[in-house]
Amino acid sequence: MVIRLWTATLRIEVSAAARSRLGKTDEPLAILFWHNRLFAISEIYRRHRSPRSIYGLVSGSRDGAWLAEFYDFAGIKTVRGSSSRNPRGAVSALVRVMREGHDIGITPDGPRGPLHDFKGGGLIVARRVGAPVLLLGLAFESAWRLRSWDRFYLPRPFSRMRVYCTLVPADKLGARETGVAGMLRSRLLAISPDDFEPEAAERAVV
Repeated sequence: MVIRLWTATLRIEVSAAARSRLGKTDEPLAILFWHNRLFAISEIYRRHRSPRSIYGLVSGSRDGAWLAEFYDFAGIKTVRGSSSRNPRGAVSALVRVMREGHDIGITPDGPRGPLHDFKGGGLIVARRVGAPVLLLGLAFESAWRLRSWDRFYLPRPFSRMRVYCTLVPADKLGARETGVAGMLRSRLLAISPDDFEPEAAERAVV
């Protein structure tokens, strides 16, 4: 309840272009964002893509049970699986969810990093489904940063956040790697600044 009240106080700024991309509801999206921006994702989704459902991948181990419960409380449904022990099974589960018409949320550098290391699972799922990728970036006016591997952001209550979105159509994702993962990583980094500079980050949106 504390977290729900906390995120409700955040002043989330979304440009008209970003609002249009977030509001694209004619097909499911593979939404990619860095792990250290995870805290506010459910609130952004609730405000700008509800009533669509979003699924996240959570480990099927006992350790992942608490995270699955947290996701459920935050309004994020879960697919249980492992991106390290059984990546094919995890991809198949996410493909099934998207083909049922739901969004998926993926942190390319999760669950253990390294920071900003772009793993290709979300890209593979989007290619198989023929779905576009939405890169979601956040900038925080005022936030605490944890001493975790990803320097996790905790935006201060009542502070401002700026949302940036880049929509990459399915036909731009290519049939193979061919540098697409590197392109997505560069674009996601550009719209996920560590400093609150809306104008600079907005110029990085394509």
